[in-house]
Formats: sequence, C-alpha cells, structure tokens
Amino acid sequence: MTMKISSIQALFDLSKKTFSPSATPPPSSLAIQKISSLMDTIGPADVGLRVENSEDDRGHGFFGLNRFNRVARWAQPITYVDIYECDSFTMCIFCLPSSSVIPLHDHPGMTVLSKVLYGSMHVKAYDWVEPMRIQRSKGPGYYSKLLQDISGCQFHVAGWVYVVHDSQCFCIEDLSKSDESTTFAGRLAKMVADRVVTPESGTSILYPKTGGNLHCFTAVTSCAVLDILAPPYLEAAGRKCTYYSDYPYSITSRENETEISGDGKGEEYAWLIEMGTPPDLSMHQGTYSGPAIQV
Repeated sequence: MTMKISSIQALFDLSKKTFSPSATPPPSSLAIQKISSLMDTIGPADVGLRVENSEDDRGHGFFGLNRFNRVARWAQPITYVDIYECDSFTMCIFCLPSSSVIPLHDHPGMTVLSKVLYGSMHVKAYDWVEPMRIQRSKGPGYYSKLLQDISGCQFHVAGWVYVVHDSQCFCIEDLSKSDESTTFAGRLAKMVADRVVTPESGTSILYPKTGGNLHCFTAVTSCAVLDILAPPYLEAAGRKCTYYSDYPYSITSRENETEISGDGKGEEYAWLIEMGTPPDLSMHQGTYSGPAIQV
C-alpha cells in the first residue's frame, strides 16, 4: 500500500523539478502556477506550526495600542525557519510577531512565491521603472551642467542632499566629485501592491522584473509566511539582498521634471534609496518541526 506523501513533500518535489541554479531558462508560467496552486492548499499544521494568538499581550497590532500597557511587539525577534535549501531554491518560513517589520528589500534575478499561513500581514511592493541608469560618462562638464539644470529639484535624506534626473536620484556631493563618473544613489520605482493579505488571499508571485520584486512586510497580527525563493540569495552570483528606504515621488516632481510614462499617477511612484541592513532588524533561527522531507 502506497502511503500518501505530505503536502510539504509534494511542494518540495515540484520545486525540485521546476527550478535550476541558474534560473536559465526561467520556469514556464504553467510550472510556476502549479507550485502556486499547491501552496494555496498548505496551512500551518502542514509545516508543524501552531497558530499564534493575535490578541495576546505581546504586541500592539499594526495600528498600535496604548504604549503603557503592552510590550512593544517590534522588540520581539522575527523567527526564520529553514525547511530546505539547495543551489536551485530555498523553502522557508518567517514567523512575525504583530507590528514587526521585514523592511523593504529586493530579490535580484529571483522568482519568489509567498503564502500567508495564518494571521494577516500588510505588503507594500514595488518594481523598478526603466531605464535602470543613465550612462556613467557623458563627456567633460556633463555633471556640472546637470547640477545647474536640476538645482531646483532637491530633497534631503539623513543629512545628504539628493537631486533628480532621468528617473534616478543622485547625491550632490557624489556628482561634484567627477565630471566623468558618479555614484549611483537611487532609482524610481512603481508601487504594485499596498494591501493586507491573509491565508485566504492565496499565493503571491514576484518575478525578477515584475510582480513586486521589492517588498516590505508588516505584521498586522501575529502571522507566518511560507516562502520559496528561486534561485536563493547568493552574493557571488549577484543575488545580494539589498534594503531600501522609499520616499514619495511627489517630493521631487514638478513641471518639466522627470516624466512618468503610461497613465500612472505620481502617488503610485517612489524614490528608493539603498541603505544598509537596518540595525533594529531582529531575526533568529527557528527549528522546523513539520513532516520530514525526503530529498
């Protein structure tokens, strides 16, 4: 008699069949949809999780409560549970206390499927606006002229002055260092998601250039999310996780300044400026207690 395999084993088997270390050629949309449909059926019990009580005394919730009668939930660490990792994909779970945040970050060259297992989570996601960058060298005097042309369109971040040009933002000090090259500071991105998701929302899919490749998670209540990242982060292969701060496009938009193609509105866009790993991001390793995976 053949024993029925677990849902997580079936997900592993399908992922192993679908993904490759190089992601070349990329998986077909049909193959990705099969994984998504299977993830839709997985709940917390399938991966050995117990549903947290979102009304306990460990958090404020997404919108906050009386700061004198609760312990700040963001002070609680996020738990990362590694289910399986290989050169082709990572299968993992993030357990977030209410009000905790996984800051805005990217997934370069990666396809990511995410499914909320319990609770509710706010997701804000962006995709880059092309072109990625202007040429780094445009001849003697180009950047000096650029400073003059855009001197009226500036904004300040952490004591630095930024200017906007060609769907990008640059640090003025970096621009004034050389007429031949400049240090890239930030880029324009379009918001593609700004919503609360629950287990009923189903599996979300992001791709290297579409679907919200840069996203931020904020726990509305205690929640857990199952992720498949393919291929996994690997800095040597150019897949480094980079964190960003987002600033409204409206703080720099003006007549005759950066134009946005299509029929989008300014509030759908933001400047994303790279930052280091947030010092208050607290994450610790958890232990997977679900059904064992047969590799």
